Amino acid sequence: MKTMKRVILFFIIGCLALPGLPGILSAEAKGMSFKDVSATHWAKDSISAAVNAGYFKGYSNGTFQPEATITRAEFAALLSRVSKAEASTEIENIFSDLNTHWSKKEVEKAVALGFIDPKNYPDGFQPDTALTREEMAIWLSSGLAAVDEDYKQALLDTKETLIPVKEYFKPGIPSSKAGHIAVAMGTKLMSGYPDGSFGMKKTTTRAETSAILLRFVKAATKKADSFPALNELRAVGTEKNNLEVVTPFEADGVTETVGKIGTFKNKAGKLVYHRMIAVNVENWSEKSFYGDLFLDESDKEFFKKHKGLFPIFTELTIYPKTKGFGLDHYRSGITNLMGGSATHNSQYKKYGYETLPVTDDKDFFAKRSPGAKLWVVSYYNLEEDNLGSALFDDGSILILSNTKK
Repeated sequence: MKTMKRVILFFIIGCLALPGLPGILSAEAKGMSFKDVSATHWAKDSISAAVNAGYFKGYSNGTFQPEATITRAEFAALLSRVSKAEASTEIENIFSDLNTHWSKKEVEKAVALGFIDPKNYPDGFQPDTALTREEMAIWLSSGLAAVDEDYKQALLDTKETLIPVKEYFKPGIPSSKAGHIAVAMGTKLMSGYPDGSFGMKKTTTRAETSAILLRFVKAATKKADSFPALNELRAVGTEKNNLEVVTPFEADGVTETVGKIGTFKNKAGKLVYHRMIAVNVENWSEKSFYGDLFLDESDKEFFKKHKGLFPIFTELTIYPKTKGFGLDHYRSGITNLMGGSATHNSQYKKYGYETLPVTDDKDFFAKRSPGAKLWVVSYYNLEEDNLGSALFDDGSILILSNTKK
């Protein structure tokens, strides 16, 4: 019944007319070409597909205006009208600033269908405000969660996950929004920009929206666990690692050791363990979801030459105790799974996280007193059996093993 409900809810009306929605006029859509959408426009195919499906129609002057921004009202209307289902409850007069606005019924239907939470708009809906990418992610993921319990669970599972965008590291993404961004990215509805950002406050164009709507329609017919990237995000959110999702390795005691303290054997300092992220580099073009966060094209040749090698990135906070603490203290003090090297590219600069310093190490740690939160990398071979362990001060232990050996 849930599957049928999902299919019905997101059944798309093949030749839907959207009267009243700016830029979506009643002119015949099929076969239409737009003078402002060139043959080489990146979204030409998406625009054509969205127009032919009835989501969009061009303007009367023969243009599509692909770079025009989508407003809250417009996107609410698009979401509410691609659904043929009746909402289980009727929502009326939820926003006072919609009383005379053309989108009133469409917005109220979008609320009833679970796309929009009125609590997020305590000062009114402000329908003509340009929709941000942050809002779009929240609406899309909420719509999926409203009709499928597993998507709803995915939102909860990813509230504390690692999201591979620079906003996650600075200024940070609050848990109230993290799950929504994670589900939107994990289902490939939305993706980050080449500079590593998600663009939380950026607006979205009509061209971008056409592509996103097409993806949404497909995602709405699939189960949450059919998306490998979302499975990784959920594992990291709940288990603090993705090893079993992308590698033949498994970590025993990983959740029990998160946040635990390990004192260096040379007493030069201590560390706190946070999480462990693996990247499967066996197929470079389809490497795991976190691949671009840690690796770039400069790493490709290395892994090509070292088949069967898996990089595992560990997040730690190092608390120096010895005066003049540097890399030698770390390397001689930690010889277990908590040891590692600096990442060997500039991705940390792109995304805004930190790794071990290569030079001026004593100055690096001194400036980050009392502790330096950073990522280290270690490499594990598919041929190895017992990959190592880490014993923490309270007696808890983390063991990494190869399930194929």
